[in-house]
Amino acid sequence: MTMFPWDEQPELNITPLVDVMLVLLAILMVATPAIVYEEEINLPQGSRTKAYAKRSQLHIRVDGKRQIFVGKERFSWERFADGFLLLSQKVPKDAPVYISADKHLPYQDVIYILKTVKEAGFTKVSLLTDG
Repeated sequence: MTMFPWDEQPELNITPLVDVMLVLLAILMVATPAIVYEEEINLPQGSRTKAYAKRSQLHIRVDGKRQIFVGKERFSWERFADGFLLLSQKVPKDAPVYISADKHLPYQDVIYILKTVKEAGFTKVSLLTDG
């Protein structure tokens, strides 16, 4: 059997290819942090003619003697429900209502205030604490 030159198995030398790819990878890793992307964004124009209106809110305070204060108004315990219903007609129902009560009041008294506020139609009612 005679060996002819075209019967040889060629060997692939991929070492130069790997060297070139490693150099390109190193260049990419060094250059990537320096690339800054900038896009043009057109923001919509806001209305500057409208002034910010402060939302109305109610703050209900109950002292240790069961005197109830809504803002500058003072109510007795017996007349609070009716008085608050009349007062609340001037305030939007989505206004937040904050209730702060003396810590020595019974739980049922605070719940009575909360129930009266809820029955008046307010949905955003919070109980304030010291802590």
